[in-house]
Amino acid sequence: MLRLKTKLWVQAHLRRCNDAGLPAMLLQKGNEDAGSVFVKSNFLNGTATIYGAAPGGAHDENGERRWSQPLGAHPRPEAEIDAYLERQRGYDPDFWVIEIEDSQGRVFLDNVLSED
Repeated sequence: MLRLKTKLWVQAHLRRCNDAGLPAMLLQKGNEDAGSVFVKSNFLNGTATIYGAAPGGAHDENGERRWSQPLGAHPRPEAEIDAYLERQRGYDPDFWVIEIEDSQGRVFLDNVLSED
């Protein structure tokens, strides 16, 4: 099964968000071929959520990325999200971070595992 290189997935996701009118920017560039990806959803009110690779495998049986919300689905203070990313940098500094600014929390991610 062929998986899309991380760099191409990130570029496509940034374009998808921007085409929908959502400001999305790359905060950190990681390994172009296989770096992990975090997506920060900034609600523009001092809170945010974070999405990362799902536990048990970042891809499903079809090669599609799987996502989870490691700090839960409810918005948290943005500083808490940033501190989480900083801790992740201590484990593996070679990851990507996309930030999407949207008061409704739209991130355009498929295959998000339920936190309930």
